[in-house]
Amino acid sequence: MDLLRQLRHFTVVGEELHFGRAAERLGMAQPPLSQRIRELERELGVELFDRSRRQVRLTPAGAVLLDEARELLAGVGRMRELVARAGRGEYGTLRVGVPPELPGSVLGAVLTEFAALAPEVRLELREFTTAEQLELLAGHGLDAGLVHHPLDPAAGLDSGPVIEPPLGVVLPRLPPLAEEAASGGDITLAELAGRALVTHPREAAPALYDATLAACRDEGFHPVRVSTARSPEVMLGLVIAGHGVAFSHPAIARKEPRVIWRPLALRAPLWRLVFAWPARAPHPAVGPLVRAATGILRGHLGGALSSSGPGAEPAPRPWNAVYERS
Repeated sequence: MDLLRQLRHFTVVGEELHFGRAAERLGMAQPPLSQRIRELERELGVELFDRSRRQVRLTPAGAVLLDEARELLAGVGRMRELVARAGRGEYGTLRVGVPPELPGSVLGAVLTEFAALAPEVRLELREFTTAEQLELLAGHGLDAGLVHHPLDPAAGLDSGPVIEPPLGVVLPRLPPLAEEAASGGDITLAELAGRALVTHPREAAPALYDATLAACRDEGFHPVRVSTARSPEVMLGLVIAGHGVAFSHPAIARKEPRVIWRPLALRAPLWRLVFAWPARAPHPAVGPLVRAATGILRGHLGGALSSSGPGAEPAPRPWNAVYERS
């Protein structure tokens, strides 16, 4: 006889103070109920009921146990409810990686939207590069991550729709190229010939780094020098200082009035983002997150959506921080 069942039987008898009524309430015969209460008394080493009179009464030990049993059983009920809700993705903590370049306005919108969909799931956003996120996702150190596409098919990850924000070139507000850019439309990579390039470090997203330089070479842009920056602030600072041009979506460039952003004419999409999560035992709240965040990212960053993978269903912010909903 498990202890919880014994305590439930004892609690009903303690509330009814009548074995017959308690047995009826429990849907069982009286003799087995009396036997189970005796077993509980033997296990605890005390008498829980005074049976010396015609009326059943709780002993002092029984009165203490009744209060404790009620509290324990209520706690067990709450525990079971919370565990069930966590299994449905309605309760708990969701750990999500985000790239350093994601604007604070986007993070705030994602937190707000997700809170409306899953108010009792704590969304914990952690800032990591794509390479760092992929390592953490592989070891279940993150539940989901916003990473650069494409993904390695052997990584054991599922993914949502691919987000294709418009990619442009960030230029300093200095002649001659910026003045020309300010008046026109798309810029080709060939028009950047003779310039240096500022981009993310290769170790942050090796596949994207290699694809970016390959696209530059293929379309006539051979950077005279390549500088790297992990954060948008550093990238913008290098551009302003004349250390090169950079590629980004327009939301990054809006932070800084000393630069100009112009659309980049490319033969094929280059910088794409996608939510990824472990294919094995995924967190049940990943679905609501992807639905909420994908629309917000498209709205804030612009661009189109395309399905991908088996799971396809302007103020600067403090860096290296964990964003949490209290």
